[in-house]
Amino acid sequence: MAKPQKRYVCQSCGSVSHRWAGQCGDCSEWNTMVEDAGANVTPFQAKHNLMGGGRSIQLVGLDAEITLPDRLASGIAELDRALGGGFVEGSATLIGGDPGIGKSTLLLQAAAKMALAGLPVAYVSGEEAADQVRLRARRLGLGAAPVMLAAATSVRDILTTLSQATPPALLVIDSIQTMHSDLIEGAPGTVSQVRASAQELIRFAKERGTAVVLVGHVTKDGSIAGPRVLEHMVDTVLSFEGERSHQYRILRAIKNRFGGTDEIGVFAMVAEGLTEIGNPSALFLTQREEGVTGTTVFPALEGTRPVLVEIQALVVRLASGATPRRAVVGWDSGRLAMVLAVLEARCGLSFSACEVYLNIAGGYRVQDPAADLAVAAALVSALSERPVPTDAVAFGEIALSGEIRPVAHSPLRLKEAGKLGFERALLPSAVNDDKSGLTLTGFRTLGGFVEHMLGK
Repeated sequence: MAKPQKRYVCQSCGSVSHRWAGQCGDCSEWNTMVEDAGANVTPFQAKHNLMGGGRSIQLVGLDAEITLPDRLASGIAELDRALGGGFVEGSATLIGGDPGIGKSTLLLQAAAKMALAGLPVAYVSGEEAADQVRLRARRLGLGAAPVMLAAATSVRDILTTLSQATPPALLVIDSIQTMHSDLIEGAPGTVSQVRASAQELIRFAKERGTAVVLVGHVTKDGSIAGPRVLEHMVDTVLSFEGERSHQYRILRAIKNRFGGTDEIGVFAMVAEGLTEIGNPSALFLTQREEGVTGTTVFPALEGTRPVLVEIQALVVRLASGATPRRAVVGWDSGRLAMVLAVLEARCGLSFSACEVYLNIAGGYRVQDPAADLAVAAALVSALSERPVPTDAVAFGEIALSGEIRPVAHSPLRLKEAGKLGFERALLPSAVNDDKSGLTLTGFRTLGGFVEHMLGK
């Protein structure tokens, strides 16, 4: 008899060790190493040569003809946009997000609309009873949708039931952390159970052509809980983002084997569920008739979709000797420190005796480096108490040398600003676009921009 080889698997990152430890050596989490029985290893298996005894596989050329995969429209345009056109037959999609963000609501709406369109759809809930899901569907006005509903956690029972009839076009599993497979030991939610359950569901999707959607829990830092191997196993990973205190929700594609990851879907949570937002800029712009110091509008870019957001800055002068504070909401604090340093070193503006507060209106999170110039405009406006014109937008990347560099997709940003009634744009001098209809004011250096802001 071969002696079973023991191994210990971290429940946070999935790393494997042959001896137990109180702290994982990879992710530094404590008390996450759990024993997991490994495969039996015999001397024959260890010395066996894998270059023989297998079956031949077919190799095809890279230039072989192939047809594009068929897409299943979900009936929700913003969801289809994030997916790249809809669900792909035989694909596996993982969607994660904070608790209560609206994952189950979005998928229930998509499942109901696809079922009303005549497609067979199955919704399996491992966290709620069937009556709970049915009551939520009635509250959303979708009680008449012919969705096949079940409450189960056994992967064997689910796949056996679905294999007895025509496989559904869409299968929703809510959530993968509640599923368990009887082929291995372990409680639901452990690394081995999540991996095995997902593997069986993905195999079913590939063999039967069913589009499978897995709902995944997230950790405190917002990443998908359980083994990160799930993200490598599935075809598409979607992240449902947003603050529960705010109305908006953003569906972002992190990985997509059948499309790009440069598109987002924008939703708003209302009493009737999630509604699509065709003009996201309306959510993040404050309506104001007269200029306010410390605010400027920035045309952000999410994939190919421009979104206009308002950047707000507040500068408070402190008494001599007090330690100033820097607080940032919705932007990178390190990027703010860099902009403040360039303003002081290259433009002669001192913020060392001032507290600086920066906020992106509406709870939006900006990661675009093109926001540097808009942030600088808000900071200079707050320091000098000179408002930025209400009909102007600003964008551009600031270098440590004080140079203002052009950014990608400037015509698209200007076109969106023109649609919403803006008439002027403060931007790098290298950008020339006469098609937008805006009055362009270009700057080569940050010093020239500051002089323009101060009226010099």
